[in-house]
Order: sequence, then structure tokens, then C-alpha cells
Amino acid sequence: MPSENVRPKTIDEYLAALDADKRAALEKLRQAIRNVAPKAEERISYGLAAFRMNGRMLVALGATANHCAFYLVSSSTVAAHQNELKDYDTSKGTIRFQADHPLPAALVRKLVKARIAENDA
Repeated sequence: MPSENVRPKTIDEYLAALDADKRAALEKLRQAIRNVAPKAEERISYGLAAFRMNGRMLVALGATANHCAFYLVSSSTVAAHQNELKDYDTSKGTIRFQADHPLPAALVRKLVKARIAENDA
């Protein structure tokens, strides 16, 4: 987890502060997001590595001491895909996973496409 004293200004800085296993898992997640939303703007928001598109929050990712997380910023997207997420710890707009059990790229693509559609609606 990034140090509280030094706040990262970019996603690269955020990831650089993580343990190698979490960094690798979140880099894969970042790449899957970029593949679906190449024009999304990367930024740090609320202390997380976040992606904005068309001026609206799309998704975010992060790590804590105990897990990595993919933030869909949408409870309806998580609910709509609950069957595909049954192997993961989820809450309203969050999917938590272990670095050694990352989210499959195909699932990430599907979830990001759903978020884009939701934001465009």
C-alpha cells in the first residue's frame, strides 16, 4: 500500500510503491482497462489509481495490506455481473481479489464495457 506520507501523483507512482505481486496484478488490470478504454484519462483520485472518461469516473484500482481491489464505482454493474463475480469478495461497487488470483482480462473487459455503457446512458 502506498505510503501515507508520500502521496502518488500518477498511477505509475502509485504502483511503484506496492509489493511486486500486487504491482504485477494491478498492472495486468490496468492494461486490460486500457485495452477497452484507451482514451480514458489516468489520474489519482481519493488515493486510488483511477480512470476517467468523457469527464466521468469510469473505474479505479488499488491495493491494501490484505488484497487488491477493482472499483467499478457502480453498485448496479457489480449486481448485474454477480454470477461471474461469485468467486470474488464483492461489495457495492468493489471487487476484492488476491494478487495471486487476479481478475481474468476477459472479465475486466466485460466490466469496463458495462461501465462505459452505463456512463454513456
